[in-house]
Amino acid sequence: MSVPSAHTVLGHPLRPPFPDGIECAVFALGCFWGAERVFWQRDGVYTTAVGYTAGTTPNPTYEEVCSGQTGHTEAVLVAFDPRRVDYDSLLALFWESHDPTQGMRQGNDIGSQYRSGIYFADDRQRVAANRTRESFQAALNATGCGEITTDIEATGEFYYAEEYHQQYLAKNPGGYCGLGGTGVRL
Repeated sequence: MSVPSAHTVLGHPLRPPFPDGIECAVFALGCFWGAERVFWQRDGVYTTAVGYTAGTTPNPTYEEVCSGQTGHTEAVLVAFDPRRVDYDSLLALFWESHDPTQGMRQGNDIGSQYRSGIYFADDRQRVAANRTRESFQAALNATGCGEITTDIEATGEFYYAEEYHQQYLAKNPGGYCGLGGTGVRL
């Protein structure tokens, strides 16, 4: 897949190698356009890119992912500087920016590609993801919200999405974004 050399907003490369000390995380919150914007706006994020993960088809196209036949979800790669923003802060942003109880959808976006997911890079990220999931579920329970359906699994292959999807909402400020949280804080 052809990927731009630099992030439209942040100006940094979308692909590794990243500078020493930069860590990566992968999140799925529904439509990746709005999800990417949520993360690129966070101080300490070095770069973001949209793509597909957690499926079976190598190098899928957007059309293939939307068919529901690849198993992939729309995801955001977040490269961040842990000296400026820690992984727990990114997890809080993840939980609070979408509704993780909706299963295979986010708002009007319906299908397996819109499911919620945290794809951890190492044991530290796995532990943090599960810990914050438990905390957020308790907060949801206190407000009468449903059960979290978020996938929490090891990062597999991340396939970059087509160039026109990268930083889509920066290039198309009036573009569609169905992302919305529950109003519950972690």
